[in-house]
Amino acid sequence: MSTVAVIGSGITGVTTAYALLERGHEVVVLDRQRYAGMETSFANGGQLSASNAEVWNNWGTVAKGAKWMLRRDAPLLINPRPSFHKYSWLAEFVGRIRDYRANTVATTALAIEARKHLFAMAEKEGIEFDLERRGILHVYRDRDGFEAAAAVNALLREGGLDRRAVTPEEMRAIEPALPRGAFHGGFFTPSDSTGDIHKFTRGLADACVRRGARFEFGAEVSAIEHGPDGVGIRWTRGGEGAGSVRADAVVVCAGVASRRFAAMLGDRVNVYPVKGYSITVHLDDEGSRSAAPTVSLLDEATKIVTSRLGRERFRVAGTAEFNGENRDIRADRIRPLVEWTGGMFPGVSTARVVPWAGLRPMTPSLMPRIGRGRRAGVFYNTGHGHLGWTLSAATAQMVADAVDAEASEGGRTARAA
Repeated sequence: MSTVAVIGSGITGVTTAYALLERGHEVVVLDRQRYAGMETSFANGGQLSASNAEVWNNWGTVAKGAKWMLRRDAPLLINPRPSFHKYSWLAEFVGRIRDYRANTVATTALAIEARKHLFAMAEKEGIEFDLERRGILHVYRDRDGFEAAAAVNALLREGGLDRRAVTPEEMRAIEPALPRGAFHGGFFTPSDSTGDIHKFTRGLADACVRRGARFEFGAEVSAIEHGPDGVGIRWTRGGEGAGSVRADAVVVCAGVASRRFAAMLGDRVNVYPVKGYSITVHLDDEGSRSAAPTVSLLDEATKIVTSRLGRERFRVAGTAEFNGENRDIRADRIRPLVEWTGGMFPGVSTARVVPWAGLRPMTPSLMPRIGRGRRAGVFYNTGHGHLGWTLSAATAQMVADAVDAEASEGGRTARAA
């Protein structure tokens, strides 16, 4: 049995810890927050969406980003302020346009695989997370958007996804709350689902503790040292002093902080923080509960997604903002989400809305960084971008397999400090 340190207790860190525990490893999880799932895994759009597996590396995304640069309410906003990391990342992003087709197909297949693992974890551990298995409906307001989606659909189907075109009449049969006359058509994926990522992450973290994992919360990792006897990690904890652990291996699952930790370990993991926003609309009256949709939606024109989280909450999320490691919740970015909700579903009261912003860790290829680093005992499971909730249950298995494979090749004797 080896000791593995996992840095990060968001959805990727906790699923990784669980996969390692199932393989018999001792696991120590480090996170700077007081609880699991308090950063990007706190209030995302809620979609477990293989239907959203298209990577962003295409010239259409580049053109939209340039067109929207001066619009503060744009679905995709790039702060033009000079930043070497931002512009070098964007240059690499453009360079990976050549991989658009292959990466979209591969991401679709990975998302489908991830479902099985996530549902198995939830069932085995009895985790309640407002799961809705009603599918996801993508809606298009004009012919051009619908026809572009048909081209993407061919790639999703190549990856193994059952996603079919639907007429406006069929759309309203799937989700009666949709307004009449607003859409040209849609695509429906009945196998997709939604749920509360924060509830799932916290529930799985509790399951990890029951299985023997040790969580060190409030631990701000200050140093990672690699040596012949393993990996030493030191952290500080506010005014309460410091701590350390020595492990046989480390898995970095630290979101946007993964780039900094990778540098400590001699690796380059080029993740950029792409901010997303959400609002949680509290459905406090029966009229709002009846008017809010129960089927998850993606409005292609506005890049807004929705999820129904139980009877009394409605999550609306969207936008991508390239603005560095900035967690400010901006009123001009929240307002379009509130206005979209009122325009699409006027019977839903937005009197009580909770805004949120989180930083998606994105690689230039939009493919997660999974597997070994340059040095023995160093692994990564990070960079999932907008699909961390969708992909993490599968990538956790992949990185746990990599840890086992290295151990079977003659890894170090387990010992903890």
